[in-house]
Amino acid sequence: MESQIRNFVIISHVDHGKSTLADRLLEITNTVDPRKMRAQFLDAMPLERERGITIKMQPVRMRWHSQTQNPRLRRGFGGQAKPKTQNGFNIPDPEFILNLIDTPGHTDFSYEVSRALAAVEGAVLLVDATQGVQAQTLANFHLAQEERLTVVPVVNKVDIASAQVEATATQLRQLVGGTPGQDILYISGKTGQGVPELLERIVRAVPSPLGIPGGALRALIFDSHFDPYKGIVAYVRIVDGEVLTGDTLAFLGSKAVCEAVEVGVFAPELFAVVRLGPGEIGYVATGLKEPRLVRVGDTITKHQAQNTKFPEALPGYQEVRPMVFASFYPSQTQTSSAGRQKRDPVEALRDALLKLQLNDAALVFTAESASALGRGFRCGFLGLLHLEIVRERLEREYGLEVVVTSPSVAYEIRTAGGIADIIVSAGDFPVNPSDLEVREPWVRLEIFAPLNLFGELSKLLRRHRGAVLSTEAFGEGRLLVRAEAPLAEVIVDFHDQLKSISSGYASMSYELVGYRPGDIVKLSILVAGSPVEALALLVPRERAPEIGRSRVEKLKAVLPRQNFAVALQAAVGGTIVARETIPALRKDVTGYLYGGDYTRKRKLLEKQKRGKAKLKALGQMTIPARTFLEMLKTR
Repeated sequence: MESQIRNFVIISHVDHGKSTLADRLLEITNTVDPRKMRAQFLDAMPLERERGITIKMQPVRMRWHSQTQNPRLRRGFGGQAKPKTQNGFNIPDPEFILNLIDTPGHTDFSYEVSRALAAVEGAVLLVDATQGVQAQTLANFHLAQEERLTVVPVVNKVDIASAQVEATATQLRQLVGGTPGQDILYISGKTGQGVPELLERIVRAVPSPLGIPGGALRALIFDSHFDPYKGIVAYVRIVDGEVLTGDTLAFLGSKAVCEAVEVGVFAPELFAVVRLGPGEIGYVATGLKEPRLVRVGDTITKHQAQNTKFPEALPGYQEVRPMVFASFYPSQTQTSSAGRQKRDPVEALRDALLKLQLNDAALVFTAESASALGRGFRCGFLGLLHLEIVRERLEREYGLEVVVTSPSVAYEIRTAGGIADIIVSAGDFPVNPSDLEVREPWVRLEIFAPLNLFGELSKLLRRHRGAVLSTEAFGEGRLLVRAEAPLAEVIVDFHDQLKSISSGYASMSYELVGYRPGDIVKLSILVAGSPVEALALLVPRERAPEIGRSRVEKLKAVLPRQNFAVALQAAVGGTIVARETIPALRKDVTGYLYGGDYTRKRKLLEKQKRGKAKLKALGQMTIPARTFLEMLKTR
């Protein structure tokens, strides 16, 4: 059984055709009824379909009858196979079980890709023939190499008139030249051209999984989700042993014990089976309701009596390293699904974040409180897109409207004695930072760009306090630039500006390389003289006036006008570096007068002026929740 299993993933840069290729694989293997087939079939989330990107990895099990004895692969796309015969008897083709995991392509979801790679033996490295090798192609290839996977290089979209097939193949050979394996395949995920040959290559090149059928159960959890009836459903890769419905299971990491309510495979919907054996990818419904008991990367085994030694846990995943931090606060009281009983909004937000964390292991959060916003949670993300996706999922899937503070990165504060502390919020910044050393995170960038844009790219890096480390020609007219820059500069608008100067032809990926000293200050935003901690930022000192001016101008555009003038100020310590004023709403108090001495009008105007002065002195400005969301978009 294990010798007929092939586990593999599809990895590529964003928008290189992973989901389209997955659709063709489902069609050719007859995994999905043609009447139910739709584009982006494995992208089940509405957000994925709206944005046209893959956010969550999605496993699926397919069956393929290999025909390797026929060099022309008699089963073509949409065709029928002619049976092989020997001595007048039909010989059935060997049937293989193919477990595919479709992965995201955006750099913010690289942790999803790394978890999928740890559960398989092979990877299809897909490159768009119209775009060539891009930044995430390189990054994902390095991840596959680290996991020692068999890589199948594939050039996609060869049917497009503008495709540069040979140039792309040359770049791909330059990338994977040292990788043992077969030659490059040329396919079209849209028409199905070359896809049967790709399946045959997977069957021949990707090794079958190794496992001990009769050994103690060891299953790696690579994902999970919450089901209201089955509890937490763990997505597992069985390494050794087998699991059956009704088995009593133990989690080696969390020490939880449960009964396997149901075991099954992804077909692509959940499909119950009798057992899961070595090398198989499937799911185990645990019946557990507490999210913290089922952790991604944990090992499942069978529960044993006391004083019995459990098998050794499988190596889990690297601890996730959030790049961006922001605080989430509930903006209004939430109600239960029945709509009758009010819930504590903080508890509702906590429950939603815990359930999201089940199938988004890159999301981390801790409780915190702020004087202006009350209780909430400080959340860590892999990037701004990841942050935006989590916020939208909270709103759509759980009906929660949240206030999001300005995103920031983690800074390291070192004392004279060498004691280090990590802060992720401007509210935690020390009052007297002059006696301390502030260190900021730096990243190493890999940027693919047209050769003639090197000058513009160098200027862009200098504007963002970065520097070029090295350059390498990659194919005809393209350049691979390796550079370093502060993470805070990269996550804000660097990618947008890179796309702008290159007309969309450049791409980038980045990884954290460590902390370096920096002159960082706290930029406070004051509204009507009162600081708003949710809008405070940690910025380089030399850019504080520029960023402060930009922030108060944008805040002026999104805040509603009041009956009194509102001063908006940006300050560093006790120094105001930028200011804007929202003018007061004006009512025409003399409109009903039709004549007489002007002193009558002047008295009314003076009375209005005194009232506005009193409002300015005593009035308080309430910032709507929507304002924080608008300010996040402007970042």
